[in-house]
Amino acid sequence: MRVWMPLPDTDFDTTEAAVPWKVLRAAGHEVVIATERGGSAPACDPRLIDGVIFGRLGAKPAAITAYRELEQAPQFRAPAAWGEIEPASFDGLILPGGHAPGMRQYLGSAELQRKVAEFWALERPVGAICHGVLVLARAGVLAASRTTCLTKAMERSAYLATGWKLGRYYRTYPAYVQDEVVASLGDPRQFDGGPRSLKRPFVVEDGRYVSARWPGDAELFAQRFAALLSAGPRSRPAVATPPPAT
Repeated sequence: MRVWMPLPDTDFDTTEAAVPWKVLRAAGHEVVIATERGGSAPACDPRLIDGVIFGRLGAKPAAITAYRELEQAPQFRAPAAWGEIEPASFDGLILPGGHAPGMRQYLGSAELQRKVAEFWALERPVGAICHGVLVLARAGVLAASRTTCLTKAMERSAYLATGWKLGRYYRTYPAYVQDEVVASLGDPRQFDGGPRSLKRPFVVEDGRYVSARWPGDAELFAQRFAALLSAGPRSRPAVATPPPAT
């Protein structure tokens, strides 16, 4: 199977790109990396390699090892361009996240949103994690879907813990990711933020779409997405109308 993974030139999340790439490669799938202009290798958020603050809050060692392997992959060193991507030639799409300023190139691209909407219409497997869900929200395809994303509580907590040193590093946009994603849904009850405890990974699966919240979910997210690919074409279940709020 061929999977398309778009990335910005800089600042994507180390874990959310490298872990799915490694899981998919181990399962025998081809992962095609694409950046806005193509040709030159992108780079993850360097703070996640060195530690966000006082050497802490960065990617786990296993994720960094996976990223070092990704850096050597030919399709990472010479990525395709978003404009060259023909969505119908891919079996899956995976959208990593990240919060540092360079992510705005990817999260705000109208060209990428058009390509993503075109792929979504094919009803093939799509995975999005953390801020990656914003690409789907902005592409206008989530209205009938159940989803999660980086939760408001998680985004706020990270900002409050580091703002004194790093300013708005953890606040990519004035609006919280969750608020923008929920606004794109047909009903706010389609959003599931998962358990408050982050000790156990969490994903939301809705037919051929799987979403997750943060790097701690990346391994499970990648495994569930790989399972969707291996299962082959499947119909999206009909969306049940949520019961009236009481």
